Amino acid sequence: MASGKNSKQARRSASARASAAIKKPKPWGLVAAIVVVVLFAGGVFGFAYFQYADKQSKLDALAPFTPSQSNQDPSKQIEGVVTKDYKPQSHVSPADRVAYDQSPAFGGPHDGYWAACMGNVYPNPVRTENMVHSLEHGAVWIAYHPDKVQGAALEALKKKVVNQQFIMMSPYPTLDRPISLQSWGRQLKVDSADDPRIDQFIHALRRNQYTYPELNASCDALGPGAFDPDNPPPFDATPPGPDAKPMNYEPPAQPEQPGQPGGTQPGQPGGQPGQPQPQPGTGG
Repeated sequence: MASGKNSKQARRSASARASAAIKKPKPWGLVAAIVVVVLFAGGVFGFAYFQYADKQSKLDALAPFTPSQSNQDPSKQIEGVVTKDYKPQSHVSPADRVAYDQSPAFGGPHDGYWAACMGNVYPNPVRTENMVHSLEHGAVWIAYHPDKVQGAALEALKKKVVNQQFIMMSPYPTLDRPISLQSWGRQLKVDSADDPRIDQFIHALRRNQYTYPELNASCDALGPGAFDPDNPPPFDATPPGPDAKPMNYEPPAQPEQPGQPGGTQPGQPGGQPGQPQPQPGTGG
């Protein structure tokens, strides 16, 4: 009998343990944590994918504006681009004004010192004669009217410039449209920072070897005594006087220097710091 009782007790104990095991609460906290991790990972992956897809879509849209031997000037496909031929390497002194035929100017005589154009965003208007020289080196200059482009629109333009090479941006208070883009011999004016033609213009013309005169020229800052990007020469909004250099200005030939061909000018092909620099009043 004792053996039977023990057997029954053992069965009851086993049944109780099984019931307790069945009634043991599930680890809902762990399950929730796993779900959160999975959802987060999926969200990160999804965001990265859509970011990549968006970037690739933009690159695909810009493909027709990529310069090539068979498509040397893709800006011809951009509605509104104005094109003019300008003679390069006509340098004036830092004291000179040029009677430009366009506003903003996008070619013609210019200062012997180029404006730094390695993603420089100038907070104040800069002297045109220096900015034009940068165009000769393959840069794109984004000019904007400070009263018409502000807030989110201004930030959108800055994102196209910061940390990029051969591009610069500055306010231009006498601009007749909100935004104007310049490269050597080419200009596009638009009304909105969201205009897709802005990216098309930059993609087509920034350092396009077929459209700018001084291949492999520098866009680095020259520094104090030449062009200091931290203290650039200011824009002059007054009309040029009768002593301004005309668009057909030819600088006087320079005396031949030992080891240099006669008439060597700063900013000739290569345009690197360390070459002879123009002196005030010489027009070099």
